[in-house]
Amino acid sequence: MTSVSTNYSNPYAGSAYSRAVATQPSLATLLSGQEDSHGSASAATHLTLSQAARAQLATSSAKDFAAVISETRGALDKLYSDAKVTGPYDSAGKPTVDLTSLDRRALFAIASNSGAKFTPDEQALAANELKTRFNTALSAATQTQQLTGDFSALYKVALDYLDAAGPEEKATVTWASQREAVVKGLQATQQNPSKAPSGISNDPVAAYLAQYPNGSSIPTQDFGSVAKSVRAKLDAQASAAAAAGKELVFDPGRKTGQLADLSQIDNRSLSAIALNQDQLFSAQETFAAKQELNARGRASILAALKQSQTSGDPTQLSLGILNAYSAMSSEERQAANWTTALRDHAVQSYKSTSTLLSMLRG
Repeated sequence: MTSVSTNYSNPYAGSAYSRAVATQPSLATLLSGQEDSHGSASAATHLTLSQAARAQLATSSAKDFAAVISETRGALDKLYSDAKVTGPYDSAGKPTVDLTSLDRRALFAIASNSGAKFTPDEQALAANELKTRFNTALSAATQTQQLTGDFSALYKVALDYLDAAGPEEKATVTWASQREAVVKGLQATQQNPSKAPSGISNDPVAAYLAQYPNGSSIPTQDFGSVAKSVRAKLDAQASAAAAAGKELVFDPGRKTGQLADLSQIDNRSLSAIALNQDQLFSAQETFAAKQELNARGRASILAALKQSQTSGDPTQLSLGILNAYSAMSSEERQAANWTTALRDHAVQSYKSTSTLLSMLRG
């Protein structure tokens, strides 16, 4: 397979996930677009484990990583087959397949060339998808920071992102150095939340802000295409129900029929159903989508409330609401009725609570 040159640097290429490996480029390096001679994306490597990594993996209840590697290789090959292509890039260097359907462990398996099963181009594409997910995670928090002036939200989101990594990724020097940097950054913001931490080695948040001071744009699919896609998903559920001799229903109070499963449908797709701009959905479908969106909205507020209670920091409620608001597209806000007035009330609540806390602390 011909390798296509891309602009994506890969912090995991050439390293697998051994802690004993030589210095690796960090996510901070990846975000700044710098190259690192220790982590060439063209390096074909075999998976090697340090003793620390072996100990960590031995205690993990996750799926065996060998199975993850095998399944990921198969999933990639299916993506190629479905797209009628033979590799991840075309001759112009543009991606031919979308890796958003792969989970983070699968992406790490590709980016680190685990099991020596993946090409340099596949590693580069997976590394770029991981970078995009990190950027997406920080994008909403950056918008919240601009509303509140509080940098702590950025570091908390980054810490949550790192802690959500799989055991193999956590066994890398890259992950450990990034987490250490983020913890230091979070501690600095607790001393002065209005000042961005600086001078911390391997700080991925600082690298992100240097590249995207106003937050990165989140790539979104055309809303009409989203509606058509989710229409097809609902039709597939209806066909499966019919094959089982049942009717697909959207009212949980119905005693007959198969209840539609909206749990795996993302918020933007639910918004397309709820708003029904192209008249593709029934009244029952739009009502059910609105109910699901309302339930998710309440859940996000309750999660923010719980965070404020467990942390002892009452500002976390306002920050949680603002992060949820910032993460929504305009259509999602419209469908969920999350208005600018709600946002402004949350900002005011944050600022007044912060002022009161500062007064109490002297």
